[in-house]
Amino acid sequence: MAKNPDIEIVGERENIRVALISHGESLGRCEEERFMVYFTTFVAVCGSFAFGSGVGYSSPTQDAIREDLKLSLAEYSVFGSILTFGAMIGAITSGKIADFAGRKGAMLISSGVCTAGWLSIYFAKEAVLLDVGRLATGYGMGLFSYVVPVFIAEISPMDLRGALTTINQLMIVTGVSVSFILGTFLNWRTLALVGILPCAILLLGIFVIPESPRWLAKQGRQKEFEASLKRLRGKNADISVEADEIQDYIETLERLPKAQVFDLFQRRYLSSITIGVGLMICQQFGGINGISFYTTSIFESAGFPSDIGTILYAILQIVITTLGAFLIDRAGRKPLIIISAAGLAFGSLLTAASFFLKDMKHETEAAPALAIAGILVYIGAFSIGMGAVPWVMMSEIFPINVRGVGGSLVTLVNWFGAWACSYTFNFLMNWSSYGTFILYAAVNCLAIVFVIKVVPETKGRTLEQIQAAINS
Repeated sequence: MAKNPDIEIVGERENIRVALISHGESLGRCEEERFMVYFTTFVAVCGSFAFGSGVGYSSPTQDAIREDLKLSLAEYSVFGSILTFGAMIGAITSGKIADFAGRKGAMLISSGVCTAGWLSIYFAKEAVLLDVGRLATGYGMGLFSYVVPVFIAEISPMDLRGALTTINQLMIVTGVSVSFILGTFLNWRTLALVGILPCAILLLGIFVIPESPRWLAKQGRQKEFEASLKRLRGKNADISVEADEIQDYIETLERLPKAQVFDLFQRRYLSSITIGVGLMICQQFGGINGISFYTTSIFESAGFPSDIGTILYAILQIVITTLGAFLIDRAGRKPLIIISAAGLAFGSLLTAASFFLKDMKHETEAAPALAIAGILVYIGAFSIGMGAVPWVMMSEIFPINVRGVGGSLVTLVNWFGAWACSYTFNFLMNWSSYGTFILYAAVNCLAIVFVIKVVPETKGRTLEQIQAAINS
């Protein structure tokens, strides 16, 4: 009997409609089940925003604070730079605190210390209380810089881990930009109170979100481990495979002796240390903190309006970091950081050309255009990869038994590099303005070689698979 073609077409359309409805319902359930991962990440990155607020605070408030408290330039310089020393102390203690008190406990402590620091700045009548507050906020930032990316990496499914961890960097640059913009029309004491807001949100949210399941498993808290993983993956999710993999890997690590700092230099961990420390050296010694701290003076020195340049800088940083968060789990970590380093080298060379023309008195009308192009290329390239990827990989490469001491060491290297770069920038510029940027270009070229030769791709792999491969 011949089939009716009209009936066949109607049947096919009905099958397609049912399939589409089923797919839509599946996506809806998936997003619903992942709500807790997204919400937990949001609470955690309030710490990243607080971090950025602290970094951005000193730039727009310099004149007002010096005038109100009658500070000399040297006294204000202490206020600005003591943040980095507080962060280094925070970095040294971050791993121990996060291992002892838990990831949530470390963020709770960090929020409390930052809040106390901001209040100290708000009530300051003289330099001492101002500096104590700045040191405290720096300490909290040092804790946040380690524990937030590690916590996000430990709670995320592998297909979202890169994107969610990159939000850490996005919120840092957003905090810097918001602090800078608000500082143009808010009193410096009011701006200090604004710095408390992300800490307050985190302090409230920390009591709602689950603890890291990997940390709970390491502590032997089996029921809490399974409950945390279930909340993060959704009530209908099958967590048995992931839970078994985490448990088996931690049981293997528990047979090893308790890790100390010097244990990191054993052969089994040497690859992780080399990758983590190497990426932070590439990130910091490529010039980012010298350029970001002195953006205004760079534009002024090159003859470009500093207010326009700084606004463009802030907007581009946020937009490109958002794009990087979208790409990191699609393009992968390694391609992004190679492209980023190449862009950093090119941006540095453009800026060097600007200063060279200005110094040599040749075609000086081209110098401002080259300066703005160079700095914007530089910050765009940094934001797409070098800003976030080292922190993402730091949270991925260390086995959980050495993650505390390993992460502390890597974070300390980062903060020391930030201080060294910002401290030496003016000396280098006095030596040779264009030579400074040629030097940064050379460092970024070396970074490309390092990433190609040493750094593995971690996209699409569980933390346990990554660590087993690196440290085998």
